[in-house]
Amino acid sequence: MTETLLDVKGMTCPLPVLRANKALRSLQPGDRLRVLATDRAAMGDFKAFCQETGHALVAASEEAGVFSFVIRKRAPAGAPVP
Repeated sequence: MTETLLDVKGMTCPLPVLRANKALRSLQPGDRLRVLATDRAAMGDFKAFCQETGHALVAASEEAGVFSFVIRKRAPAGAPVP
């Protein structure tokens, strides 16, 4: 399992989620994507994105105006979760 960093600071909705979605496509199931964003809407956007797509929002935090999200890529339908 690996973790990839995606820095989308300075981008506004919907770009952070769109970039994260694109980055997740290249990852293996169980891999993690850490996203750094400054858009205040990102907190709700990433929660909704994970609920809609089945990816797991493992962690979400904010420090000094930078939001950090850790997303674990979902396994394909019918496959066990790593």
